[in-house]
Amino acid sequence: MSTASGEASARDAVTASLARALEVGAGRAGLNILLYQDADGALREAAELDRRDLPERGPLHGTPVVVKDNIATTTLPTSCGSKILEGYVSPYEATAVARLRAAGAIIVGKSNMDEFAMGSSTENSAYGPARNPLAPDRVPGGSSGGSAAAVAAGIVRIALGSETGGSVRQPAAFCGVVGVKPTYGRVSRYGLVAFASSLDHVGVFGKTVDDAASGLQAIAGLDPLDSTCAAEPVPDYRGASRGGLTGVVIGRPKEYFPESLDPRIRAKCDAALEHLKSLGAEVRDVSLPHTNLAIEVYYIIAPAEASSNLARFDGVRYGLRIEGDGLRGMYEATRSNGFGPEVIRRIMLGTYVLSAGYYDAYYRKAQQVRGLIARDYAEVFNSGVHLLFTPTTPTTAFPIGSKSDPYEMYLSDIFTCTANLAGVPAMSLPIGRVDGLPVGGQLIANHFDERQMFVAAYALERELGQEAHR
Repeated sequence: MSTASGEASARDAVTASLARALEVGAGRAGLNILLYQDADGALREAAELDRRDLPERGPLHGTPVVVKDNIATTTLPTSCGSKILEGYVSPYEATAVARLRAAGAIIVGKSNMDEFAMGSSTENSAYGPARNPLAPDRVPGGSSGGSAAAVAAGIVRIALGSETGGSVRQPAAFCGVVGVKPTYGRVSRYGLVAFASSLDHVGVFGKTVDDAASGLQAIAGLDPLDSTCAAEPVPDYRGASRGGLTGVVIGRPKEYFPESLDPRIRAKCDAALEHLKSLGAEVRDVSLPHTNLAIEVYYIIAPAEASSNLARFDGVRYGLRIEGDGLRGMYEATRSNGFGPEVIRRIMLGTYVLSAGYYDAYYRKAQQVRGLIARDYAEVFNSGVHLLFTPTTPTTAFPIGSKSDPYEMYLSDIFTCTANLAGVPAMSLPIGRVDGLPVGGQLIANHFDERQMFVAAYALERELGQEAHR
């Protein structure tokens, strides 16, 4: 990876990234993890960066980066994995993308994703399913599966994804990379195409904990273009590598270790907790009692917000337009042909729970339970616990096409969606493999305490070494 110190040129780094994408078959005819690439533009940008004097080079000088297809860029399309926005190029770029560029990073591609981020496998993409580079017959997770797979395949060391219910951490676990969801408000959502605005986050994938820390360092911080972005100071995430775990209390929530959990995944988590204890941490059993309600709450609130946000895709202002019988006919034809079945399912569900007579019974009640889930986290962290450790997912990556029941698919996010509902930061990092497939361990911290999360992640990554990948 190129660095600001000039170890390698930006052009060399971009050339190597593009060559690796070709070698692994990242395009639509192969692994289908990259929807759009601009080799000529990336190489031109690299040449311009290399002409800068060393003091003018950013901390990510020449670092190739892949961006999820629902994060706005001006040099490549932003289609959200949907036919309704096929070929659409944004007139502005997301704040997270602008900050990566300011740090010297170069966007080399846009990644495949579940349509409008609605899915847990990247099988809901209008452009076909993405494949896990470690096991091409299996999913890379979702909805940010393409970004996770790009890192796992060695195309880039840093990629951007988005999270609404686990869409960074779950694919990170499936692909054996690091995935970070920061606190809600830590990273600007300006330029992230909205799915569920109170749950959406921009997140970061890294080949290593340090890569993820570098990416988050570049994009975090107050943005006046996003009214929900917090003014909290951004700490030195990479400096967390020098921190220790003596005196750190790590909670083990019993609800995340049910009897039904695969005993091999449980064993990997238990081994990781033993390593954390050997590094000086205290491990304490804790409870988050409303966890069992999280999936139901999430799949009321997220579709409700989606039904409102996706109303803008109507064939009038931009994107696909299919004429019909009058204005209503045009709406119906455009949306029926432009949206895939999972998006239509969630819009219909969301519209139903917001409708007269059902709003109080479903949406209002779900928001009340969401408050209880957030209170569970607050009580645990106020009791002296600094971090929580859990499995990221209940299974390893599953075969493409193996989950036809929507609810069974939704359960893929059972260990991740509570952090989105509460707005707390969380991350996944590799802790071993089962049958050759990666297992992720999840760290969860209190609001705006990502640095403590990184301290533990750096330490655990060092302690596990190659054990994390076998």
